[in-house]
Order: sequence, then structure tokens, then C-alpha cells
Amino acid sequence: MKDEKTFSAAPGFLMLFLELIITGVGIFGLIFIHNPWFVALIIIGIFMLIGLVIVNPNESVVLVLFGAYKGSIKENGFFWINPFYTRKKISLRARNFDSEPSKVNDKVGNPIKIGVVLVWKVENTYKAAFEVNEYEHFVVVQSEAALRKLAGKYPYDNFEDEEAEITLRSGVEEVNHELEKEIVERLEIAGIHVIEARINYIAYAEEIASAMLRRQQATAVVAARHKIVEGAVSMVEIALEQLSGKEIIEMDHESKAAMVSNLMVVLCSDESARPVVNTGTLNH
Repeated sequence: MKDEKTFSAAPGFLMLFLELIITGVGIFGLIFIHNPWFVALIIIGIFMLIGLVIVNPNESVVLVLFGAYKGSIKENGFFWINPFYTRKKISLRARNFDSEPSKVNDKVGNPIKIGVVLVWKVENTYKAAFEVNEYEHFVVVQSEAALRKLAGKYPYDNFEDEEAEITLRSGVEEVNHELEKEIVERLEIAGIHVIEARINYIAYAEEIASAMLRRQQATAVVAARHKIVEGAVSMVEIALEQLSGKEIIEMDHESKAAMVSNLMVVLCSDESARPVVNTGTLNH
């Protein structure tokens, strides 16, 4: 397999000066000497003008002569090359690819929408020009294919796969690293250098988004209730210990059970407690 090679082109201004001299001599001879052979000098001078080429910063020109790759000009400036060379300009600037969210299935089969943002640039002009057809389209297709493959390797979250250590929603660093590695391998054939690749959008698909939102809310409520009950039990335990230790009041098992029940209701209730004042004795 051939690889990129640098082409050393002739200085453009020097060759332009020579071409003007050749053309001027031909015009002078044709007018004043009246020799038709000077027409050949004019034709040669004009034909040589075709070889002038301008290479802008962060741009390259791939040169081909009758189907044979001759090299790439990456140095910016004004140059002259063989007029028979076929030229193809390739930009070396960094580019962004921000994909539209695609609908795919995660590891457990849930439909999700996921998108990728990719920063890339051409590194090997030979591969970009000749190893693939339309390297820009190749970048788009392979990036989306890598994203679909990645989405199928991990679950969106660990609601259904509790053993999953890495999920698409929580394992951001690991998932982005895996995505970048996959895209780098796919784009290497096209001579593309991947600067950065990361997921920029991820969500459940519309058909299950509302159901999954209710599930997440229910999970959050259960977790909050667990913390509330855990704290309430600790507070009741402290209250009983202090009442017993300071001998403020003596309670039998039935009184302790009633007190525990009342405290748990007060502490775990969503609304403020509304106490009932007993104006009689404790037993009536």
C-alpha cells in the first residue's frame, strides 16, 4: 500500500517571471520579425501558466500524473508544477460533525436516542484521496455505525441490569473513551485523525420516555422513603433511650409501642402533624 509523500514544487514567482519572458519573446518575434514559429513560444508560455498553483494555510494539494500518485503539497504558498498534473485540494483544518440523534436499542433492548459530536481532520492526504470514496461521507457513516455499536454494548441505566458497572447515562468517561477508540479504528483507513469524540445527546425514545420517567420518579421516592424511615427509627431509638436513662417516665411495653407508633407517624408523614391535646389523665 502506498503512503503519503511530500512533493517539492518549484517557486511560483520565478516560474511566472520565466513564463512572461517566454510569452513576451514570442509576441515580440511575431510582431517585429514576422516569423510564425514564435507562435509556439506564445503557446508554450500560456500553457505553462496552467502549472501555477496556490496552497492556502491548512490546505494541501494532491498531485496525480496520468493515474500515478506523485505526492502532496502541504506547504502553503505560490508554486509551479507540471501542467499535466491533476490536482485535488484537501483541507487540513479541524472539522466538527454533530450528528442528529439516532434511535437505537441499548444492551437490554430499550429504544433510546443517542447522538455524537466528533472533531476530526485529515492527516494522511493519500489515504483520504484514494483509499476511500468521498472521505467526508465516510466519516459520517462510520461515526454513526460506531455509535450504534457502542449503544448495543451498554444499558442506558442499571434499572434492568443491576450488575452493570458502566451505563450510557452514568459512565460518561468510560463510554466516551470506548467510542473514541472505536471511531479511531474505523477512520484509520481514510487517514483521518480523531481529535475528540463524545456523546452529546442521550435519552429514552419517545414511546417509552414517559414510562421510564415514572419509573425513575418511583425509584427516587422509594430511596427517599428509605432514608426517612431510617432516620425516624434512629430518632425514636434515641428518644426511648433518653427517656429511660433520665428516668423521666416509666413505660411498659404497650406504652412504648404506642409511643413508637405515634413518633413514626409524625416523623414519616408527608404533612405536618396535628396533635390532639388530652386534658384528662394519661389513662382516660
